[in-house]
Amino acid sequence: MTKYGYIRVSSKDQNEDRQRIALREAGIAEKDLYLDKQSGKDFERPQYKNLLHKLKKDDLLFIKSIDRLGRNYEEILKQWRLITKEKGADIVVLDMPLLDTRRGKDLMGTFLADIVLQVLSFAAENERDSIRQRQAEGIAAAKARGVRFGRPPRPLPDNFQQVHRAWRGKKLTLRQAAELCEMPKDTFYAKAVKFEKQKAMQ
Repeated sequence: MTKYGYIRVSSKDQNEDRQRIALREAGIAEKDLYLDKQSGKDFERPQYKNLLHKLKKDDLLFIKSIDRLGRNYEEILKQWRLITKEKGADIVVLDMPLLDTRRGKDLMGTFLADIVLQVLSFAAENERDSIRQRQAEGIAAAKARGVRFGRPPRPLPDNFQQVHRAWRGKKLTLRQAAELCEMPKDTFYAKAVKFEKQKAMQ
């Protein structure tokens, strides 16, 4: 029997120390800790896949909380059953003692664990959806206030007007004009159209 620990944070700049400390205190060796720094929306994660490949019958998998495993309700249930039923390994969720498959392997224990797992999995996915909705509402509100997202547009090069005039006068091809302004043809054309509209409005 080997004890493994799985750690997940949603992005590269998030700190995983809290999970790492909890798993070490549970007796997991550093070499048996697997860490992914990406969203929990699905299980397409390299270290999780490596861990799954390693797990065998009677091994123990520790996680700090159910949302560290994932945030997709159906996928969490699917992976849980894969690990416990097909692989024959046990799972221990440190923040939720009821979710310890070593205990209560009788019908009532399994039933209680399944109910708790389904409620927590649903809550994890619901929180992910709520975060996404709040983000969308925040972006919409910011746009309504005139906030612009993304990189600011690059200013036109100093020679743009001269090149534009030569291009419109058919002294330069579109490709030549774009090259002189050091930009792709489509970009030059789009900027030329925008420039002309602005000039027409003056």
